[in-house]
Amino acid sequence: MLPRRQQAAAVASARPAPVELKAVRLVEGSTVREFAEKIEAKPRDIVTMLMQRGVMATINQTISPDVATEIGREYGYDVSFGDFEDMIVESEFEITPEAMEDNDPRAPVVTVMGHVDHGKTSLLDVIREARVAEGEAGGITQHIGAYSVEVPDPDDRSIMRRVVFLDTPGHEAFTMMRARGAKVTDIVVLVVAADDGVMPQTVEAIEHAKAADVPIVVAINKIDKPDANPERVKKELADRGLLWDSWGGQTTMVEVSAKKKQNIDGLLEMILLTADILDLKANPTRMATGTVLEAKLDRGRGAVATVLVQNGTLHVGEPFIVGNFSGRVRALMNERGERVQDVGPATPVEVLGLEGVPAAGDQFQVVDDVSKAQQISQFRQSKARATSLARTAARGLDQLAAQLESGEVKELLVILKADVQGSYEVLKDTLVKLSTEKVKVRIIRSGVGAITESDVLHAIVSNATASSAATVIIGFNVRPESRAEEIAKQEGVDIRLHSIIYKVEEEIRMAMLGLLDATLKEVVIGKAEVRDIIRVPKIGQVAGCMVINGSVKRSAQARIIRDNVVIFETHIGSLRRFKDDVSEVQQGFECGITIERFNDFKIGDVIEAYVIEKVAPSKLE
Repeated sequence: MLPRRQQAAAVASARPAPVELKAVRLVEGSTVREFAEKIEAKPRDIVTMLMQRGVMATINQTISPDVATEIGREYGYDVSFGDFEDMIVESEFEITPEAMEDNDPRAPVVTVMGHVDHGKTSLLDVIREARVAEGEAGGITQHIGAYSVEVPDPDDRSIMRRVVFLDTPGHEAFTMMRARGAKVTDIVVLVVAADDGVMPQTVEAIEHAKAADVPIVVAINKIDKPDANPERVKKELADRGLLWDSWGGQTTMVEVSAKKKQNIDGLLEMILLTADILDLKANPTRMATGTVLEAKLDRGRGAVATVLVQNGTLHVGEPFIVGNFSGRVRALMNERGERVQDVGPATPVEVLGLEGVPAAGDQFQVVDDVSKAQQISQFRQSKARATSLARTAARGLDQLAAQLESGEVKELLVILKADVQGSYEVLKDTLVKLSTEKVKVRIIRSGVGAITESDVLHAIVSNATASSAATVIIGFNVRPESRAEEIAKQEGVDIRLHSIIYKVEEEIRMAMLGLLDATLKEVVIGKAEVRDIIRVPKIGQVAGCMVINGSVKRSAQARIIRDNVVIFETHIGSLRRFKDDVSEVQQGFECGITIERFNDFKIGDVIEAYVIEKVAPSKLE
């Protein structure tokens, strides 16, 4: 077998010389194997190239877009990545481009915006009562924040056309959905009171609509009031860039009275005329796609999302992906709370069957490859988690001094775990007595046994919710469970492990004084699990071990941990691989270990190797 360098050289020499880069498009979260197939390379060659770049990955792991682009160029490919939903649409058009064209007219989707007291809600109520779809009249219960109305066609009043109205929670939500790339609104109806004129929230609504590049129809409301002055409103709107079409501008303005129900039909007709200019089209035969308007966790029904289906037809039983979650449509509920089997374009509907609660503005896409959707869902969730963790500044003892200096922290929150009841009672009393007028020490959680995942999650929540506090977990003669340790590292939760009470007190006291002047730092370098026990004459017990994490060095100090509790602390006596004395054994290898002054090994014990490093003292001015 060739040495690794020769293998790498052979791989490099086997690469085709790039002449002209061929475009290759990959879906987000593509694995090394999928990437290799796209650029016509062997997966093991890609793995070797990743190792050369210091990336340890298997063929089933996700490949970084930056690395994929770099390697792709070496093979003569211009690699780019796209969203899963976009790739689905592209593949649909590649198969049957003619059949995927949007040729069928669809209903316009309208959002009503305006100042809080200008009659937006009253106008929506009047429209809903006057022009609800057939069969909805009288005492309708709104199940979702959207509804359809039937409006006579301006050219042929015997023909009824549908208009969809959205009950938006406010301008902020509208802007947030636009920022997420969700274009759910075709037309904005801006409500302005004739007696009040343009107000700050009116200006805000205009700015949001313009930023979204959505046409505006102005409804000048409350014209029935004695002090109503529609002409003044039109002038004020003109000053804001909305010039009435009768004055040579392009903005349609309609004078209405929601209270007196005046000219509501005229407003609806103007909405239809604006929609005709937009020439809104869709294709009911495509796989359904839409946008989440709102989502919640319902105690009886699980995760429920209100989705505006924008294209295609959504059927019960279809698999889908929405934001970070995948699922299968278990049920569809229309705006009247009735179960339906399918819904077409420009239709709001409640969707049941989600695995989690998506965010407003997330794209909803029906898929045909369920396993791929689940893979993308897991990738997005891990990516979102990593992004969230990067933003979470978990405050620990190392940052406490600086925060004390600036006056940010007034409380040190401690989660205390110990090996026995007596130890944690003594520690609890000791730490609480350290409280001063400047900083209080508060034990928010304590107990006997290993540091658990629940302890770490409790610390995370405390850090996120307590703006003037820092949280630290202290383990006395106990160790964190593997899952708890993993989460703590990911989320930056500070875990301090001790076996001497006065050391705990000293460290906390120094932190509270704003001085972390410790010159020695303990670093765990590896762990080995006892798999076998060998009795050797004149030596005693030798632990047959597998190094399960890091490495074990003969020069290191060691602890014996049994059931997550430290039972002995000393040095490593000897370290052997087969019959040879060695100075170090790496993860994944077996070895024989003896411990000074300890001969009571049990299978399942963990030998934790650690070293004491000197750390330069740091002093805050």
